[in-house]
Amino acid sequence: MWKVIKKILGYIAVSISLAIFYYVVFAYFVSTDTEKRLIAENRMYAEAYSRLIEEAGLIEDAVEELTLRDDRIYMDVFNANAPIPDPANPGEYVNVADSVAEHRIARYVEQKLDRIYENASDVEANFRKIMDRLQNGADSLPPLCLPLDGISYAQVGASLGSKVNPFYKVEVQHDGLDLLAQQGASVYASADGVVTEVIRSGKGRGNQVEITHEGGYVTLYAHLGNIKVSKGQKVSRGKVIATVGISGSSFAPHLHYEVHRHGVAIDPVNCLFASLDAAEYANFMYMASKTGQSLD
Repeated sequence: MWKVIKKILGYIAVSISLAIFYYVVFAYFVSTDTEKRLIAENRMYAEAYSRLIEEAGLIEDAVEELTLRDDRIYMDVFNANAPIPDPANPGEYVNVADSVAEHRIARYVEQKLDRIYENASDVEANFRKIMDRLQNGADSLPPLCLPLDGISYAQVGASLGSKVNPFYKVEVQHDGLDLLAQQGASVYASADGVVTEVIRSGKGRGNQVEITHEGGYVTLYAHLGNIKVSKGQKVSRGKVIATVGISGSSFAPHLHYEVHRHGVAIDPVNCLFASLDAAEYANFMYMASKTGQSLD
């Protein structure tokens, strides 16, 4: 009897051992449909994660560039630093408040309030500067209007900086903003001022009009067609001063538009935010910065 039981137990042990062996071999060398699907999903997630890391880096670079541009715009227009989106510094926050000691939460709130008070003082100072400038007269603001009517971001060309000349294919300094437009389209004064120069020429920048404004600003309109103002004439914002042409060394019909302040060229795009909504202005900035070849 004992021999029979022992023999049966031996069969059971061998069977269990073989079952475990077959399972291990099957699991190691043979993948089920579920395992294959999970492996494929893991591979897909790994690839997606790598792409997301790269995209996050690009977004951070874009935000940093926009922040720098915003600072330059505020400094050019208001002589003040641009306000930050969240004065309370969104980079610092309390996670899972129940697990944080009360004294740490109190300290965190105290520090955050201090930052808010500091930034509130900066905002108040900036508003005082803005109000002082406005009280001194709106003419001290830069020319804020578009010199062409109905223009979209698709018509924006190269702006201030080193750009490739379309004729010589070398990089040269470009001091203005190229705005593509139909030949004969009206060109408008971007602010009140006095016409201080009228040039009619078939070379260089071709036909040009220069207008001097209050606050040390000067605007220049080049490659014009017909000029409709004369030197010494007072013009108001929105007055037709000329038409778009292709005079001088111009690759295509367009307006070359410059803005100077106290003799220094500034990026005209920074002066156009008052004439555009936020989305269109962002597109203007992108096109102007990414266009590597000028039209003159």
